[in-house]
Amino acid sequence: MRDFRLAEGQAPSRYRQSLLKNALAALAPVYFVALAAYVAFAAWLETGAASVVVASLALLAMFALVIRALPGHGHLRFGPANIITAIRAAMVSFFGSAVLFGAGASDPVALVAIVAIALAMDGVDGYFARRTGLISPLGTRFDMEVDAFLILLLSLAALLIGKAGWWVLLIGLMRYGFVLGQAFLPFLNAPLPPSFRRKLICVVQVAALCVILLPIVAPPASTAVAAIALGLIVYSFGVDVIDLARRRHLSP
Repeated sequence: MRDFRLAEGQAPSRYRQSLLKNALAALAPVYFVALAAYVAFAAWLETGAASVVVASLALLAMFALVIRALPGHGHLRFGPANIITAIRAAMVSFFGSAVLFGAGASDPVALVAIVAIALAMDGVDGYFARRTGLISPLGTRFDMEVDAFLILLLSLAALLIGKAGWWVLLIGLMRYGFVLGQAFLPFLNAPLPPSFRRKLICVVQVAALCVILLPIVAPPASTAVAAIALGLIVYSFGVDVIDLARRRHLSP
């Protein structure tokens, strides 16, 4: 099937409508299958109907934001990579809901397993995006925001089950603090080049937070692991901020 590249603001309306229909056709099955899975997992983990409602609303909100950002996709097809990211978003939404409704303390191993599967799928979406030629700013941003949301929820889980103090939330809030800083420091809006260091530390954050959720890892060991994870992410963001600040001064 031929793929049409769409320039934002320049694409014919029929192409934009076709992309919208394609995206909805891709996301709707993911949403309804996720809803059924939420019901099953809520029964298994005994988190109640409210956890299903929260998870489904969170996923619906994420999908709505994706639909809103479709003009930045640049392709006629939504693509398998974004579908994989959508599945990851569904898993992350349920993880967050389950944590809020007490599953983090009652069955942390099951939640860690969900996160492990979502993490294993993290590289698959990028592979399919490259393989199908459907790499786009939308897909990159979608993937990044799912990762950021997962790290925030893992940080919250670590706090709620007593594996670390309130400061562990800083691990998950760093990304959102950076976004907030962009509103006050315009130089932070400059594009950052791809970085293996950034990707590696992101994986380390998720792995470290998963480890401390396990029952066998208790304070002070869990606190130490969380502190190391926080130090790494502060270092990573610090490197990026300094790099952006230097480029601002070097630009004519």
